[in-house]
Amino acid sequence: MIHSHSPYQQAMEMQQSLREKIVLRDTFDLRGIRFVAGADLCFAKEADIGFAVILVLSLPEMKIVEQASAVGRISFPYIPGLLSFRELPLLCEAYDKLQCKPDVLICDGQGLAHPRRFGLACHLGLELDVPTVGAAKSRLVGEYTEPASPRGSHSALIHQGERVGEVVRTRDRVKPMFISPGHKVGFETAVELVLRLTPRYRVPEPTRQADQRVACLKRDWLAQRAKNAIV
Repeated sequence: MIHSHSPYQQAMEMQQSLREKIVLRDTFDLRGIRFVAGADLCFAKEADIGFAVILVLSLPEMKIVEQASAVGRISFPYIPGLLSFRELPLLCEAYDKLQCKPDVLICDGQGLAHPRRFGLACHLGLELDVPTVGAAKSRLVGEYTEPASPRGSHSALIHQGERVGEVVRTRDRVKPMFISPGHKVGFETAVELVLRLTPRYRVPEPTRQADQRVACLKRDWLAQRAKNAIV
């Protein structure tokens, strides 16, 4: 339990404890994956409300199978490096609503590539006991050599002498993605999966579509709130 009087210290200690339980190896056969989900979340700062969407796609068709969402008040403060504590409750609530549980969950955020090796993908994967991959558009920690220009090129992301992820070129001559294992997934499989999920765009299809849908969810909620205020 995190106590409100010291959320930073309590949460850091929890991260350091929970990261020991993270499994950094494949617990599934990539060829057997049938359903993959994308998870994304955004906030309405003016109302301190969070919006979460988890979108399930079928493979190899990448057709939408199911979507679940959750909206609620955010209780944990904004603290860099501890954002998963803000995001986890709503994402778990959305996941619990799914009838079709995914084989793997892709997070719009970090996994192992985190100062304490416990980003959102790690936290969510451990909480749900599901394989997860972090697919971030920007780097949080680490150094790397710029991967070659062609799609599929990648290089190791190194932080404090440890490999924490892969910098992956998902489109020719386009900015790379920062891919890191979350839970129950190895480095190579994380890269292979992300490349399979980026046939047309830089961002993996599950999180790309989840991002669009969570933005719509927020817009509709704010529009209804404004309408109610006028009435």
